[in-house]
Amino acid sequence: MNTIRLTMAQALVRAMCAQKTELDGQIVPFFGGVWAIFGHGNVAGMGEALHAQRDDITTFRAHNEQGMVHAATAYAKAQRRRRAMACTTSIGPGALNMVTGAAVAHVNRLPVLLLPGDVFANRVPDPVLQQVEDFGDGTITANDAFRPVSRYFDRITRPEQLIPAFARAMAVLTDPAECGPATLALCQDVQAEAFDYPEHVFAERIHRPRRPAPDERDLHDAAGIIRAARRPFVVVGGGVPYSGAGEQVAAFCAARGIPAGETQAGKSALPATLAMNMGGVGVSGTSAANTMAAQADVVIAIGTRLQDFTTGSWGLFQNPDMRIVGLNVQAFDAMKHEAQPLLADARVGLAALDAHLGDWRAEGDWTGMAERARAEWLEISARCLAASSASAPPSGALPSDAQVIGAVRRAGTPTDVVVCAAGGLPAELQKHWRADRPGGYHMEYGFSCMGYELAGALGVKMADPSREVIVMVGDGSYLMLNSEIATSVMLGFRLTIVVLDNHGYGCINRLQQACGGAPFNNLWKNSMHMHEFPAIDFAAHARSLGADAVKVSGLAALEDAVRQARDAARTTVIVIDTDPMPTTRDGGAWWDVAVPEISARPGVNQARAEYECKRNSQRIGN
Repeated sequence: MNTIRLTMAQALVRAMCAQKTELDGQIVPFFGGVWAIFGHGNVAGMGEALHAQRDDITTFRAHNEQGMVHAATAYAKAQRRRRAMACTTSIGPGALNMVTGAAVAHVNRLPVLLLPGDVFANRVPDPVLQQVEDFGDGTITANDAFRPVSRYFDRITRPEQLIPAFARAMAVLTDPAECGPATLALCQDVQAEAFDYPEHVFAERIHRPRRPAPDERDLHDAAGIIRAARRPFVVVGGGVPYSGAGEQVAAFCAARGIPAGETQAGKSALPATLAMNMGGVGVSGTSAANTMAAQADVVIAIGTRLQDFTTGSWGLFQNPDMRIVGLNVQAFDAMKHEAQPLLADARVGLAALDAHLGDWRAEGDWTGMAERARAEWLEISARCLAASSASAPPSGALPSDAQVIGAVRRAGTPTDVVVCAAGGLPAELQKHWRADRPGGYHMEYGFSCMGYELAGALGVKMADPSREVIVMVGDGSYLMLNSEIATSVMLGFRLTIVVLDNHGYGCINRLQQACGGAPFNNLWKNSMHMHEFPAIDFAAHARSLGADAVKVSGLAALEDAVRQARDAARTTVIVIDTDPMPTTRDGGAWWDVAVPEISARPGVNQARAEYECKRNSQRIGN
């Protein structure tokens, strides 16, 4: 057996370079690059190894460890999980900064390879700088925090351990069911230790997406449930775009007259023009989708994990005889809520299901009801988004989130990608944004992570520089994580960033009051012990990071600024003041947010009574 003597870090980088994937008929590197913030735990080992292979794999310099994981996660999502990135840090705070990003990737089932530095395996210099010491367990390090948010976790304490560990990590990163973050904690002394690695470890490996087919008995049972349905409804989850099954789902719904609702992760998998596309479903969904979901007798859940925002905290589906068919590549998701599982790739599974249904269609009255519900919703949405209407702000008033979305939408083109994450904007976007092309809606709402927006948008742009990427972000999220604006400028990946400044956490302020609480500690004006109102100049701040920036007043000026940003040489930040209180009343479903049973405030007691009433509508399932 031929061998080559390398350090563990050198072997890891070479093995990464050997991984390839098939993308649209082309063989390309699986890893689109490595994000690195170097420190004493990785600069000597991984840093030297990455420098040696700099012509084979690009190393990107980030400004925040959490941000670079968000960028890598968004890149993988935009690439439909066909490609991924790696992230390496030092030990201690640098590593722990990645944990939130790991959780985002974990919840969204997205591949990212995390390579945090770790303590010395030989323990001679213990405790080293930034080492976390456990008084009762000598094996614990800060990197153990990655265990619950990694699909695979390993700590490399000997150089030869890399061989099976990397193979297992790649299996997870490329598996349609197990996909998620893989963490290899790299002891800093072991990174620099040499070993005679077999040459086959560095042989080219081409990863092609597997498309598992359904079990015949499950297929028979699922088809039987659907054929007995009178009012079927499809829930389109993130697994649909991951599988590339959007066209198949659209054709299935159109041919059989079945209305469909999109989760945040599934939105833009179906064309907005599809007559059976009811739009977003659930807590932040449209009245069309939720009306149909409430009456459905069979729900065909495709590629969704059925989280509470999709199911209205399991209170949305009101038909007592409702059954679920769970078409999912992962059994954990396919069997939720006592569903009939159909374990398969979305595209392959739907094709097999379609073949078993013969000439069956949903009842004509049900299809007609869906068409009317869609038309009514589109009229409502058009009024909310119109440049001038009864819903437009009066002279001198600040616009709502929906009105800002309308202005950005009017300034857009069909190939644009809108990126967002947490707060009130996702609700308004799920209701009102109409994506013209697959991938035109990129929302991180699996983990609802504030701070994802700007870094995530960078990853989306890196995945497809040809598309205009427009970020919509509130001032709260902007303040949490904005440093990757500088990265976008440095790397030349131009973004258009629209900052909606409502002077605080407007979404949670509304939720607080909806639960009977007093406005408290969310908006600047409701914060205690505030010495001075923070008059933050977001445009000046963005310019200090190297971006072009402007503050606009009014929706017309916003539209003009978004159009002009397309011709800018670098990232452009557009700031607009907004009203924190208005939100679209139409559509939506109840969300279970527990209200205190005891309070001295009458408003809380009233909210508790309403809460208990709503809880009675929840179904009990596993």
